[in-house]
Amino acid sequence: MPIGTAFHQRTLALCESLNYRDWSGYFAVSAYESHHEHEYNAIRNAAALIDISPLFKYRVAGPDATRLVDRVITRDARRMNVGQVWYTPWCDEQGKVIDDGTVARLDEQLYRWTAADPSLRWFRQNAVGLDVEIDDMSERVAALAIQGPTSALVLKAAADADIDGLRYFRTTEGRIGGVPVDVSRTGYTGDLGYEIWIPVERAVEVWDTLMRAGAAHELKPVGMLALDVARVEAGLLLIDVDFQGSRKALIETQRYSPFELGLGRLVSTDKAPFVGRAALIEEQRRGSSRMIVGLELDWTEVEALYDRVALAPVAPAAASRVAVPVRRDGRQVGRATTTAWSPTLKRLLALATIEAPYFTEGTRVEVEVTVEAVRHYVSATVVKTPFFNPPRKTATPPA
Repeated sequence: MPIGTAFHQRTLALCESLNYRDWSGYFAVSAYESHHEHEYNAIRNAAALIDISPLFKYRVAGPDATRLVDRVITRDARRMNVGQVWYTPWCDEQGKVIDDGTVARLDEQLYRWTAADPSLRWFRQNAVGLDVEIDDMSERVAALAIQGPTSALVLKAAADADIDGLRYFRTTEGRIGGVPVDVSRTGYTGDLGYEIWIPVERAVEVWDTLMRAGAAHELKPVGMLALDVARVEAGLLLIDVDFQGSRKALIETQRYSPFELGLGRLVSTDKAPFVGRAALIEEQRRGSSRMIVGLELDWTEVEALYDRVALAPVAPAAASRVAVPVRRDGRQVGRATTTAWSPTLKRLLALATIEAPYFTEGTRVEVEVTVEAVRHYVSATVVKTPFFNPPRKTATPPA
């Protein structure tokens, strides 16, 4: 049975819907209200406070900390500066992604590593022979994401830290309500946002300080349903939905390389040897047989399907994680793994695995859509992700 995070006494009191889900053994709010519309609007138009404590968190320290990070991830860790945060996948020996997450370089020989799945054993296996200490601090560190256009204003009001000078994918130290915290300019919404790393025993103090400071800036607690729509708009993948980690995959087609995830820009095959390098060099040479891409569905065709049965078209409120076929010329060439209506863009979007050569931007395909229990296909176009990419996400100082 799941347990509450360090913020559970606050989130439970606010969760009118009692709509929870299990996230890595913790209760995670799906939606605080009966519908997540207001929570989504907070992400895109104000500020959202999201409990992300169930993430796995590791402290990597010691003279060989950089060597270990470089041995495991696909990016060249030697180029990472103190204060930087990198998003990166890491692979098995066959070049298939085990997981993805962030690595923050807090000092010359100190890193904070986050992951969706437990990775302690894998890190320690690859640390054999290195002078490095790997500490699983998942239960000692709570975490909050504060995301949205007014998130910087909330933090400037609540935190003793250089928020104006904090650049995109950088980290800094500070205090919130007198509590020492780390703040990184990162997030899972594709918007201006931050993540805050807090000693678990003082987590509630930070929550309360942020909520008080955020009252003037429309800060709102937000659950997973709203976050799911936002991350699709941002073109961000979700493990166990859009792809399988290689250690949990049951068949070969469930395993993905970084190139197949559309993350080829994060693979440095010319760096020092790392796990999976030989396989990735070979795939880079021959090209990938499939790729996860963005699709924009033709909403006019969806409307026509509803019109045939005398119904008003229905835009789905929540993101669908049910995989549906994608075809070209009557033959299945892939599957859409997450589909969501974007309230901001007013478009029906999907993340989909598509076979070569049909994953090229601009290619027309068809996606299965069900209306009144009847399956149909509507046209869709392969488009570049992120679908939503506001300038405020990366602007310094934050816009």
